[in-house]
Amino acid sequence: MGYYDNDETRSNRKSGSKAGYFFSGIVGVIVGALLIWLLLPSMVGYLPNGTNTSNTGTTTTTNKTTTPQVSTEVSTNITDAVEKTKDAVVGITNIQETSNDLWGDFPFQDGRDSGSSNSETNDGTNQEAGSGSGVIYKKAGDKAYIVTNNHVVEGAKRLEVTFSDGSKEQAKLVGTDIWTDLAVISISSKKVKTVATFGDSDKLKQGESVIAIGNPLGMDFYGSVTTGVISGKDRTVPVDLNEDGTEDWQAEVLQTDAAINPGNSGGALVNLAGQVIGINSMKISESTVEGLGFSIPINTAIPVIDELQQTGKVERPSIGVALIDLTDVPEYHQRQTLKLPEEVTSGIVISEVVSNSPASKAGLKKYDVIVEMDGEKVDNSIALRKILYNKKHVGDQVKIKAYRNGEIIQKTVTLADSTKTQ
Repeated sequence: MGYYDNDETRSNRKSGSKAGYFFSGIVGVIVGALLIWLLLPSMVGYLPNGTNTSNTGTTTTTNKTTTPQVSTEVSTNITDAVEKTKDAVVGITNIQETSNDLWGDFPFQDGRDSGSSNSETNDGTNQEAGSGSGVIYKKAGDKAYIVTNNHVVEGAKRLEVTFSDGSKEQAKLVGTDIWTDLAVISISSKKVKTVATFGDSDKLKQGESVIAIGNPLGMDFYGSVTTGVISGKDRTVPVDLNEDGTEDWQAEVLQTDAAINPGNSGGALVNLAGQVIGINSMKISESTVEGLGFSIPINTAIPVIDELQQTGKVERPSIGVALIDLTDVPEYHQRQTLKLPEEVTSGIVISEVVSNSPASKAGLKKYDVIVEMDGEKVDNSIALRKILYNKKHVGDQVKIKAYRNGEIIQKTVTLADSTKTQ
């Protein structure tokens, strides 16, 4: 038996197929439209110029955001003071000659023996031995003068000054004074645009704000600024000038808690008016100590600076003797050798009298024990020097009271220039 469809059945099948295809097409269009509508927001990053097309057909532009910034120029008394003085503070490099015998330890290396005609001798080389700071305080004609510390320039074969713009210039040593730790050097005035103004250190008040300007730890930190206050006035700090373990002098200083580090030496201590009121000199550097810096008062420094600039040295009076503090003499020798009364416990023993000196001419002798000068008690050599250096002048006459073999003697000494009695 054969299987077949009549005409009506065939017609119904065709009609149903057309309706199905049409319905499927409509559904596909709707689904596709929905997918495009959903995917468009995530495709914004791929559209040109950052445009975004919404389902309404509207095009918008995505704006970039920036962090708001406000530019404000702040000026204070400190910034104004620094601006006035900073370019007058320079760097000073101490260059010394050092031995550089490359072959000293290897006489036979590379075929160089003691008889080789190719052997070379290097007599030495100049190397940086240290650096510090200085303050330009005067400009006169083609020269400018800089004050710094004696220990900054000590032993230098050559001195080099560094300016704020990084340029360098050779300097000439004018004079030094070991007792006040001050020195003056000179340079050409061509590059000098700023000269410091000296203030009055006697008018400083404890607690007054001050600024230290200098070059701590060398030129890498050129022109560093630290701030603090005047912690104390009229301070004295013992110093060992010849490094023999004995205090030779008591430096008169200003105490400040403004940070003063190696390299700051010779730099400026400035008040809020921008005036230099001290020359930074030293600090106490111990693990248990913080904020103890010292500066030479400018009123103490000015007479020394002027004399160094004019004569290259400071003329100080001398009596022409070598001294030992009585406290350093054993008790046995105090009684048996010097024959001092028991009530005499302080004074200065003359250990040597320079020939043809003021002391020699006045009749002072070895082992005389000085206890007074012009009526002022002198307990030690520092006290004697303070009277001589701070109150007396070359040519002055002073009355000295001393013990000799247990008896009091008095002598009148005419003071001479210390450089001529050594």
